[in-house]
Amino acid sequence: MPTVFTKIINGEIPSYKVAEDENFIAFLDINPNAKGHTLCVPKVEVDKLFELDENTYLNLMQFSRKVALALEKAVSCKRVGVAVVGLEVPHVHVHLIPLNQMSDMDFSKKVSLSPDEFKTLTSKIKAAI
Repeated sequence: MPTVFTKIINGEIPSYKVAEDENFIAFLDINPNAKGHTLCVPKVEVDKLFELDENTYLNLMQFSRKVALALEKAVSCKRVGVAVVGLEVPHVHVHLIPLNQMSDMDFSKKVSLSPDEFKTLTSKIKAAI
């Protein structure tokens, strides 16, 4: 059965997509730790980060870096944190989280955004890429 991320990749579930190429997609987390929390996901459905072949792993990190640099321009923050947890969805994904304090990386802390805030943020990040 396809993961929720595969359904997003296939366009079956809407998302706030900020970047995409032939192998990866980046979209805003709908349950974010901080404003701008973005997920970078390979289009190939693989459960664990270190199960990716080396080339896909390296390219995912390169894609994530590109998105993180744009995110830092689009969202006011001290830096962009990176996390790979992998317990909530069995499909590799890199969390990029704008940070102003350590607690912004706390996955039990979430912020709420309206659909308009998500759309505005999506546009700002896309423009920064």
